[in-house]
This record gives sequence, C-alpha cells and structure tokens, in this order.
Amino acid sequence: MTDIQTKISLTGGVDFWHTPAIEDAGLPEVMLTDGPHGVRKQSAASDHVGINDSYPATCFPPAVGLGSSWNAELLVAVGVALGEECRALGVGVLLGPGMNIKRSPLCGRNFEYFAEDPLVAGVLASALVRGIQTQGIGTSVKHFAANNQETDRMRRDSQIDERTLREVYLRGFAKVVTSARPWTIMCSYNKVNGTFASENHFLLTEVLRDEWGFDGFVMSDWGAVHDRVKALKAGLDLEMPAHAAHEEGVRKALAAGEIDEATIEQAYARIERVLRLAIASLEDAPESFDVDAHHALARRTAEQCIVLLSNDGVLPLAQETKVAVVGEFARTPRYQGAGSSRVNPTRLDNALDAITALVGHDVPFAPGFVTAPGQELAASAHDDAVAVARDADVVLAFLGLGESHESEGYDRDTCDLPAEQLALLEDILAVNSNVVVVLSNGSSVLLPFAARVRAVVEGWLLGQAGGPAIADVLYGVVNPSGKITETIPHRLEDVPSFLHFPGDTSGVRYGEGLFVGYRGYDASGTDVAFPFGHGLSYTSFGYSDLSVSSSDAGLAVALTVTNTGERAGREVAQAYVSVPGSKVVRVPRELKGFAAVTLEPGESRRVEIAVSADELAYWSVIDHSWVVESGSYTVEVGSSSRDLRTSASVEVAGNEPVRPLSMESTVAEAMTVPGFEAVFAPMMTIFGEDPDLVRMMESMPLAALVGFSGQPEDTFQPVLDGLNAARH
Repeated sequence: MTDIQTKISLTGGVDFWHTPAIEDAGLPEVMLTDGPHGVRKQSAASDHVGINDSYPATCFPPAVGLGSSWNAELLVAVGVALGEECRALGVGVLLGPGMNIKRSPLCGRNFEYFAEDPLVAGVLASALVRGIQTQGIGTSVKHFAANNQETDRMRRDSQIDERTLREVYLRGFAKVVTSARPWTIMCSYNKVNGTFASENHFLLTEVLRDEWGFDGFVMSDWGAVHDRVKALKAGLDLEMPAHAAHEEGVRKALAAGEIDEATIEQAYARIERVLRLAIASLEDAPESFDVDAHHALARRTAEQCIVLLSNDGVLPLAQETKVAVVGEFARTPRYQGAGSSRVNPTRLDNALDAITALVGHDVPFAPGFVTAPGQELAASAHDDAVAVARDADVVLAFLGLGESHESEGYDRDTCDLPAEQLALLEDILAVNSNVVVVLSNGSSVLLPFAARVRAVVEGWLLGQAGGPAIADVLYGVVNPSGKITETIPHRLEDVPSFLHFPGDTSGVRYGEGLFVGYRGYDASGTDVAFPFGHGLSYTSFGYSDLSVSSSDAGLAVALTVTNTGERAGREVAQAYVSVPGSKVVRVPRELKGFAAVTLEPGESRRVEIAVSADELAYWSVIDHSWVVESGSYTVEVGSSSRDLRTSASVEVAGNEPVRPLSMESTVAEAMTVPGFEAVFAPMMTIFGEDPDLVRMMESMPLAALVGFSGQPEDTFQPVLDGLNAARH
C-alpha cells in the first residue's frame, strides 16, 4: 500500500524529463519528452530550450506546415510514425501537439500551431493525437490556455471576455478532448483573466473535467507552477520538473489541513493510470524504427503542406528551363522552429540538391545572404547573386526567416522579410523579371513584391524532407494542394489584434474579441494579400449542385466538385456559415467544415461536409451555455474564405432557453412574451403616439417603465411571475 507521503512525490517530476519511480507500487520512471513534430529525446544533459543534442528522429513538418495540408488522415499517419519512434526511443508521453490560436503573425511560436481558426486546429490536432495514441504512447495537448504570444509569457495576464474565450480559444481544445481523448493536457504559463493557468480551477476542473469529461492528467509547462498546493486544488496533477520547495509545501499543507488527502490521492490516481498505459506499451517496444519509411512519409507530408500563393503560369517549370537558384535557404534549409521543439533529423535533404537531381545537371547557384548569425559570405555575395540571376530564364529566389527571427521565448518585431533579402530581390528584378519566390518561414510575412514576381510558393517549415518536396512542386511532379490557415495581410497594422498585442505588464487585452484572423478582416472589409484558406493548383475546380439540410445533428452539406483542368489534383472544399438575422454579435462568416477530394482531369465527385450542431452554437453569456439560434443560416462553400463559389440558405431549429421575464428585461424582450402586451398597453399612454418615443421605450428595462408609469414595482412583479409560469 503506497502511503500518502510517497504519493505526493508522484505529483512532481523526478528530473527534467521523468516521473519518479514508486517502488512499492511497481511503478518505474516514465520519460516525457518534447515534440510535437518529432521526438526530441536528449542524449546529453537535460535542457528545455533545445541547446543540447538529442537522439536522431524523423523531423516531420511542424504544425505551421501540417495545418496547410487540411488533411486529417495524413496527420493520423504522421502520428502513428511519431508513436512508433517514441516506443523505439523509450518515451512514454510526447509533449504535443501545440494548438494555440494564431492571434498575431508576430507570435514567435506560431510555427508550432496549426491555424488562426479553432475548427482547423481542433480537427488536425485530434488526428495527430489519435495517431500517436494508437501506439500506446500518450500525448500532451498544449498550451492550455490562451498562450498566444511569447512576450512575457510566464506571467502575462490574457484578458479575454467570456464568449471569445469559449468560442475561439477553448473551442479547439474541446474538440480534441472530446473526440481524441488525449492522455494528458499541458497547462500554459500565463494567467487567464487574473489567475495563473496552473492554478485556474475554472479551466482545469470546471471546464476541462466537469464539462468536457477529460479523464487524463494535467501537467504543467516546465516551470509554470508557482504554488503546488494551489495548483493541485485547482486540478493540476503533475509539476514538471519538480521544485523541492513546492513539494515540501504540499507536505506542510497536508499536515496543517490546508489540503486534504483526497486531492492528493486523486492526482496520484490520474497520473498512475496514464503511466501504466505507457509502461505496458514500452515493455515489448522495438529497439528501432523504419528510418527510410518515415523519411518517405515526411516527404509525402511536406508535399501537401506547400501552398502556391500566386502563379501567372510560369509554374510548373519544364525540365529544360534554364534556372538560377538564389538564396542560402535552398542549400541550407530552414526546416523547423527554434527552441524546445528542435529535432535532430535522421537525415536532411535540401532543395538545391533535389533540383539538381531532377533536371540532371548542376544549376547556377548563389547564396546571396546569410540566414543565421555567425555565417560568413564573401563581400561580393549580393552582386554575385544578381549576376547569376541575370542570364537565367527563371530565377528561383529562396527567401525567408532564419531561426533567430522567430523562436520560442520571444515574439517578432516585424512581419517583414529581412532587409538584405528584400534589397537583393529588388536588384534581381531590375535585371530579370522572371522570378519565382520560394518562402521558408514559421509564420506569415508581408509580401509587397507579390504582384511583381511571377509566382510565390509558401514553403513554411517542411521538416527534413522538404527540399525534394519543393523541387517536385516547382517542376510539376507534385500538384500543390496546400491552403493557408493564417491570413497574410498587406500591412501589420491591418491585423485585427494589432492594437492589443502584446500588451504590457498590466496584461494583454484581447480587444478584438471574436474578430481574430479572417473574422476580423472580413468584418472590417480590409483587403488582404492572401485570404484564409487560399491556395492555388496547377489545375482548376468547379463547384456545383450545393444542397444543405438541417437536423438535430446539425447541417448536412453536399456539393459536386469537378476537376475542370488538365492535371490530377486535390481540392479542399471549405464550408462557411453565417446567420444574417442573428440577434447576437456575429462575425460575417465562420469556417464550420471542410473536406478534401482528389480528382482526375474531367472527373466529378459528390463531396459531403458534416457540420455538427455543436459547431453552430454560440456561447451565451446570459445563460452561461451553448445556444443554437433559431433562424435562417447561410452556407457558402468555396476554395477560400474569399473565394466562395456557391451558397444556400437553410432554416435551423435552435435550442434557445426560455428566459424568465424580470424587472431588468427590456420592453422589446417582454413584448415577445404572449400576454404581456395587454399588461403593457395601459402604460403606453405616457408616451402618446410619437413613434420615436415608442422606439426609445423598446430598449427600456421594465423597472424604468414601471417607474415612469407611477405604478409600484411590487404590484407589477406578480404579473411577471404569472406570465413566466404560463411559459413553462
């Protein structure tokens, strides 16, 4: 029988990466290690920021790339591979996926997150979790919650109104918890509305467990616990890594009666249950994984992450096209983010070698600029790149952000590409207008040159096999099908969160509310460089025969998608929903479902998109619950949030609660209740027949109306009680 003092020890990590062994319970140490897009098992001294070496593992595209695939089935396959590698490396829980909302393109850790939209983030994170956990390896979905910046991330207060918190920042987490059942959740560093996430009973118990039914354990981000007693009482189970003073604080609090044994027993039981699942899967684990097969999967995955932002027909390139390659990123790829998620790849391919292999001969190349501090280039590097570009039929300019520009721990100062790269591009355009820009970046960058180059290929960060994937897209071996999951603006000032990011020591106010990302751009009518969901193909697609039906389960959307071009291709049909006559504040349209279809030239196929009733609901602050509003809904389906090809309206039967009339109800609200008009008529005489006065009166609380009429409130309340009783 394990005593309570021993059980306390399991609520903190024994070191940086392991839970403690509990010998009398037969519970060995279990290793937790960083992900999310690869296994980062360190081989030297422990550190959390990726400084020390780690065992080789497959580096798949980070979430910034995976998000653009819109392919849940693919992410399940990636998850299975990650789980296999965890087993081979003796890792019981992989720390990921990260799924915070991309509130601002400046967030330094956006490369670890899927989207500015909670539906995409929730669907794709769920797929990754399911894949990993099929191998008996746990996941730790993070960072719960409202960790949308790196500036002052360990203490800044995310101040978010109730509806926005529920509909934007918690909704994706809810989808993962309820549909994929992750073994663990990792709480964030920051405060949420005044309380640290690690001590936030509302988040960790009321929402996560009581509402969503989460049955795993909650661990802290590394160093996120300030008081383990408060954290345990709030619903946290495991502090990582353990802080000796915090553990001693729990023992003293138990002795003083400030925390009860039941709370400790509960945390111990949650942790033990999950660890035993991992231990069982590791007992017969293989000692290796299929390196070649996983590298091939990383390449197939990268192919679907690439987004063709613009193209005037120059792409795909013919094999005989005389190209010049400019930019160090072609030779030294930026393939993952910096910080705790840095993976030591089993191999690393680059685009320059892949292009050379594809065309069968060396191509002219000039690095042009440095991509990391400490790199040295000849003084003539800029001029050499311009000279190489001058005589080419097409210049492939590989531009982007180096690791020092975006990383865990700090945010970006600007959305611009580095000045030296922009200057080089200008000089190349002066001697050769046939330029294709290929980007490597972990979050969106401004593209003031987009209209002056012949194509822009958004490569994001593509993992260890991204180089050949880029080459295959450029030359048409692969037809691009990626769609961006973060809007690319013309100006940083256009970003909806611009005025409220990153806040200051008093906190960061999420002043844009519901209008984050494309929701805000659409509401203000702001022109953008490339809209949410955008991505071109080397073929074209037609949309027709849309049908929408409504039931208690939600909406059934079906349409026909036809490949109207000359190449096989994959299209992602996106369904956006709006409620034109809504009685609550709404954004112009919200993504509520999507489906991908791969078609041969001339082929048509019926595509079905299910929109659950849960997705139709808004969070009612009055009722503190999800409400589906009755009325006419508009469903628009298209290739992006601003390329909507077909639409239909459908009547939806909602579940609005019957709200009792009170003296704080308005006259307009009361007038919708049968029988009230007869009560109200005698009081109307004080307004006469002036329509403006009558209109003004509609927003008046009943208490004010009764006061103006000269009647005592206590005689009016029984009338309201009677009307309320008649409605139930």
